Amino acid sequence: MALALSAGWPLLAAMLGWSMSLFRIRGIQLQLHFTFFVLLAVVAQDGWAEAQWPGLLWSLATILAFFTCVVLHELGHSFTAMYFGIGVRRILLMPIGGMAEFADIPRQPLREFLITIAGPAVNFAIVALLWFSPFGDDVDSVEKHSWAGLVEQVFAANLVMGCFNLLPAFPMDGGRIFRAVLATRLSYVRATAWAATIGKVVCGVAIFFALQAPRFQLHDEPLYMLAVLFSFIFIAGEIEFRAVKRRERDDAHWREILARLHPASSRPAVEPPVITL
Repeated sequence: MALALSAGWPLLAAMLGWSMSLFRIRGIQLQLHFTFFVLLAVVAQDGWAEAQWPGLLWSLATILAFFTCVVLHELGHSFTAMYFGIGVRRILLMPIGGMAEFADIPRQPLREFLITIAGPAVNFAIVALLWFSPFGDDVDSVEKHSWAGLVEQVFAANLVMGCFNLLPAFPMDGGRIFRAVLATRLSYVRATAWAATIGKVVCGVAIFFALQAPRFQLHDEPLYMLAVLFSFIFIAGEIEFRAVKRRERDDAHWREILARLHPASSRPAVEPPVITL
C-alpha cells in the first residue's frame, strides 16, 4: 500500500513516528511501532489462558513467524524498488501489518506493477515452499501446539496475506496494480482518481461486513480490527490521491514559471515521502 505523508496530515505522521529502531537490512532501517507490544501482550495472554506456558510460547512464536513473513513481503517491494534506483528509508511494523517508506514511486506503469507485485509474490513463494513441508496430509490431525501446527499457521497466513493484498483497495497492492494498468491508458492523476474511488468503495463494503459479521454469520462477534484496518486503508488512499494531485498542480505551476523565464529549461519535481504496505 502507498501513501504520501505531508504537513496536511500531521497527526498521522506523528503516530507513524512512535517507533523504535531494530536493525538494518541492506541499508533499510527496520522499525517497530510501540503499539506492536500491545499486540504481543494480547497474544501472550490468550496463549496463556488457552494452555499456559506451551500456549503462550506457541502463540508468541506464531505471531513472530507471521511478522517475519510481513517483513519478507515488504522486502520484496523494497528490493525491487532499489533495483530501479528508488531509495527505501525504512520498514515499519505495526499490529495491522507492515509499511515500507520509499523516497519515490515511479510513474512508469510497468515499474510500479513490478514493485507492487513483488510483495504478494514473496508470500506465494513461501506458500509453495511450505506446501512440501512435513506438517501432515490431514490438517485435522495436526496438533496445534506443535511445529507442524506452527508451519500450518504460517502457510495459511501467507496464503491469506498474498490474496488479501491483491484486493483492489487502493493504495494496497491490488489497488496499486489497478492504478498501474489504468495509467497505461489514462493520465496518472485520472488513473489515481479511479483507483482511489474504487478503493474507497471496497473499504466501505469491507467495513460494513466486518462490523455486521454476526448478522451475516461470518463471525460470532464484530471484526473490529478488520474494520480498523480498512479504515486506515481508506484514509491512506485519500492521502495518496491528494499527494498526487498536489504534485501535479505544483509541477504545472513550476512549468509555467520556468516557461516564462527559461523556455528551454526544466525543473525536476520534488517527490514527497511515499509509504507502501
